Amino acid sequence: MFALIDVLASREEPVALKEISERTGLHPSTTHRILNDLAAGRFVDRPEPGCYRLGMRLLELGNLVKGRLNVRDAALVPMRELHKLIQQPVNLSMRQGDEIVYIERAYSERSGMQVVRAIGGRAPLHLTSTGKLFLAADDPPRVRAYATRTGLAGHTRNSITQLAALERELAKARQYGIARDNEELELGVRCMAAGIYDDQSRLVAGLSISAPADRLDEGWLTKLQATAMEISAALGHRQSSAKAA
Repeated sequence: MFALIDVLASREEPVALKEISERTGLHPSTTHRILNDLAAGRFVDRPEPGCYRLGMRLLELGNLVKGRLNVRDAALVPMRELHKLIQQPVNLSMRQGDEIVYIERAYSERSGMQVVRAIGGRAPLHLTSTGKLFLAADDPPRVRAYATRTGLAGHTRNSITQLAALERELAKARQYGIARDNEELELGVRCMAAGIYDDQSRLVAGLSISAPADRLDEGWLTKLQATAMEISAALGHRQSSAKAA
């Protein structure tokens, strides 16, 4: 049954019984019997005699599963595992308007870094690594509109407050799939972030590592990206091509 469904899922158009039988290695009579059972349950449709395609019941069940998916729930365990590896705060944040909101954090007092942005805290998009990922996902007119609305106000001497500089930073984020905060939100703190995507390949959240400026290790980047990909996969995202870091 699973083999039959996989064959149907590999094609957009209806598939003939003979081809399904050949591709699964099942006898035609066995294939026909199982497909009839699946059709009775609306898991398979028969648009014309001898041809089959996936049915609407699968869509209904898929929507139920999708409705239960929660970014925070999917991220909790992978975040904690990443924190165990690097012993620095790991943050999960989402976009709300012109800010990011921190919705979860894995950290310990041993990290040696005071946690300033607690869960529920907010920060401007252009001053944070995750915020830059969301801006990078916007088209140029939307980025310019954001700059006009916010004035690109800075928090530290490292803050990016000019549109041209921000656009260069966003171009890097698009190219490499990661973004950074170089003491732009808080002096003494640097961050790196990777995106979390849903089943429609939409950016829904960002996973970031925060560390004292002199302790941020570039070796963490591959671990961060792998963890973000793991969370994305739990949300139904299929990785098409990995971006180089």
